[in-house]
Amino acid sequence: MANTFTNVLAHDVVTRFRSAVNVPDIAGYVTLKCDFHIHTVFSDGLVWPTVRSEEAWREGLDAIAITDHLEYQPHKADMVKNHNRAYELAAGTGSDLKLMVIHGSEITRSMPPGHLNAIFLTNSTPLETEKWQDAVTAAHDQGAFIFWNHPGWERQASNGVAVWYPEHTQLLAEGKLQGIEVVNTREYYPEAHRWAIEKKLTMMSNSDIHQPLNLDYQVGTGDHRPLTLVFAKERSLAALREALFARRTVVYSGNRLIGDEQFLRPIFEKSIAVDQPAVTLNGKKSVLVQISNNSDIDYELERTADYEAFSAPEKIVLLGRKTVLLELKAKPKAASPAQSEPLNYRVTNLLVGPDVPLAVTLPIQVSTLTKAED
Repeated sequence: MANTFTNVLAHDVVTRFRSAVNVPDIAGYVTLKCDFHIHTVFSDGLVWPTVRSEEAWREGLDAIAITDHLEYQPHKADMVKNHNRAYELAAGTGSDLKLMVIHGSEITRSMPPGHLNAIFLTNSTPLETEKWQDAVTAAHDQGAFIFWNHPGWERQASNGVAVWYPEHTQLLAEGKLQGIEVVNTREYYPEAHRWAIEKKLTMMSNSDIHQPLNLDYQVGTGDHRPLTLVFAKERSLAALREALFARRTVVYSGNRLIGDEQFLRPIFEKSIAVDQPAVTLNGKKSVLVQISNNSDIDYELERTADYEAFSAPEKIVLLGRKTVLLELKAKPKAASPAQSEPLNYRVTNLLVGPDVPLAVTLPIQVSTLTKAED
């Protein structure tokens, strides 16, 4: 009886659970966590489409795009050729889990133009054409959002450096290229980052996952796939599509965020809170300020100013979902006490451009008093 009871109990234990991705919403938008580059057994992936939806739900994602290759299907001896089927299967499971699944395909050609993803398709079959130009046009005619995959990939780069070709200029001019992967898998491409800024392309960060997720990302230890954070007006496919075309995205890869200042700054500011927004230092007395970080991101800060009247740490790491102590201390021989000085830092893992960290002012005003003022 004991063994029977144990078996029944084990069978009834719930083992499917979802872990939230803690990145705050910003004013006017919800922050959607997305992966727009995913493969299944219907091309060269090793996972059934329904599993892709379950993986994404468990990892806390809001949306995924199934983007199997049109031209490369190594499992064709075991699979019926149907370029729409992987999406159909994944979307069914996604619907059950309240996960948004987007219909997409990868146009897989040599350079130029290289590999392109088209998402928000209605039918992938017309994209299987001899000329890549016709495939892109077929996607464009369906209203697809089209982006350039892994531009810094060694098979597409020249001597390890990504190259922008005239074909990309043509696609951009014709309105047939809207985005670019700044991060693919764990690789960051500074050239793609610059192009995204200069050419006004939507910044993307995707997994390009082929294997089961846990073989590439140790999610149980806090590791995560690269994500595109999308700032949408609501949680819907229509709002998600609108936000991508409007370039409201941030790259989230490892412990790094990459994007426009208008998005990175409010993410940082909404992540942190302090227990003392105003601090007065008196002589040699030090004050400990508690800074809480409610996001998953460990913000890495470096001080950008020296203060005559008090000392502050040169470097701070605001650990995700932790409260950190910041020590501020008056300098006893300060020539002239400062009044209500801000604390200026840069966040080295939040990039507004290649090698350009986000400059921030911590929400703490520091004042000092001399002995005469005590």
